[in-house]
Amino acid sequence: MNPARWRLSLSQQFLLLSFPILLATTVLLGWWVGRQVHDSVVHRIGADTALYVDGFIAPQLQHVDEVGHLTEAEQRALFEMILDAEWARRIVALRIWRPDGTVLFSSDGQGVGQRLEIDEGLEAAVAGSIFSEVSVRRGRAQTDHGQPLERMIETYTPIHTSDRGRIGAIAEFYQLPDEVDREAGAAQRRSWGVVAGAMLATYLLLFVLVRRGSGLIAAQRGALSAQVRRQTELNRQNRQLHERVRTAAQEAVVVNEALLQRISASVHDGPCQDLGFALMQLRNLQDAQAAQQLLLLNLPPKPEAGPDAQALLRIRQAVEAAMADLRAIAANLELPDIEPLTLDEVAQRVVRDFVGKTRQEVQLSTAVAADLQLPMRIKTTVYRLLQESLANVWRHAPGSACQVMVGADARSVVIEVKDRGPGFDLASALASGRLGLNGMRQRVESLGGRFDLRSRPSAPGVEATGTTVRVSLPLTETETESGR
Repeated sequence: MNPARWRLSLSQQFLLLSFPILLATTVLLGWWVGRQVHDSVVHRIGADTALYVDGFIAPQLQHVDEVGHLTEAEQRALFEMILDAEWARRIVALRIWRPDGTVLFSSDGQGVGQRLEIDEGLEAAVAGSIFSEVSVRRGRAQTDHGQPLERMIETYTPIHTSDRGRIGAIAEFYQLPDEVDREAGAAQRRSWGVVAGAMLATYLLLFVLVRRGSGLIAAQRGALSAQVRRQTELNRQNRQLHERVRTAAQEAVVVNEALLQRISASVHDGPCQDLGFALMQLRNLQDAQAAQQLLLLNLPPKPEAGPDAQALLRIRQAVEAAMADLRAIAANLELPDIEPLTLDEVAQRVVRDFVGKTRQEVQLSTAVAADLQLPMRIKTTVYRLLQESLANVWRHAPGSACQVMVGADARSVVIEVKDRGPGFDLASALASGRLGLNGMRQRVESLGGRFDLRSRPSAPGVEATGTTVRVSLPLTETETESGR
């Protein structure tokens, strides 16, 4: 199963995630508004009933603060009031308190004359405030408090019993919560409807905006994915081209060495053989000339005596010098068998051959990682670079101190050849197109390496800084593991 197939869009995620949030917000706001309406209705009903009680009950209690209790006439009047249909519709139960908590009257006749604990409502009424709430009591708490039903509207209102306005009694009465539930429920439903409508409108508006944004994002994502695919394809093609270049560079090293081998063989089998034959003929002519002089003059042979003999001697010397040069060139072109050698052994071979030919001292230091296997092209490149660098030292700074450093690890090979010769001007040397320097640079850069040459011509009174050739050749894990 493709996971991308079931991936939700931004608008779909908005629908799934925002709906529970908006629904919870709607319910919470509706509950809060309903609660506020509920409390408001309770306080309003309590205040209205308190006014009713104050108008009908307060006149019966004007002398209670003088005698400290209700007379029989006052109690009879209160019981008659309880039987009144209008009063019963408003108030279910009534209790009259003294401010100290003593019960003066109870519509059910319970607790009269007892002094009970002053609760929050009674304390508020004693302080002159009307206290009203929906009281929920069950079991013993309901019985001890004398509450008719588990859930009632309980109201405490102060009763002023003298002309001075002193609070002489407290009226506690209970009402059914039907009106509160009805009004609060209607208000809560209306608030839920309004909030739900507003939330729905907001939800739809936000969905439209999110859907447009989701469509734009999807289009941009598609375009970006297409660009990524194109870039990925270009990177793949670049890697293929890079690999082809690397392969071509490796093949170029092999082809170049094969060409040098053929040139070396051709020089040895062609011009060297011809020059050898010419040298042999010159020697025969010299020998014949010497024999003829011996017979005619009976004198010891003197090859250098006549002009012809001197000419033959100069020709012979020139041929011998040319032949020596050709043999040296052929020897330098021919690559020895270095494949079984390690990198430090290759460096030692080049330095040993150079010292054997030139008798110039070379200080060699190597730092090659143990068990490092390198491909033949790297060994060949190192051999040729060291060979050409030391040859330049011999040609331009003979007899100067020379240092060779070869280092290698799994990531790269580093070669450094340094001398203390007179140095030269880099710009002029590179502009002149010297084959040795340009050949080394091209060989290194074809393998993805870096060729760095530092030199400065010496000046009178200034110590020579010499020339430094530094080469860095990168390696890959495949090359170091396979050694091919």
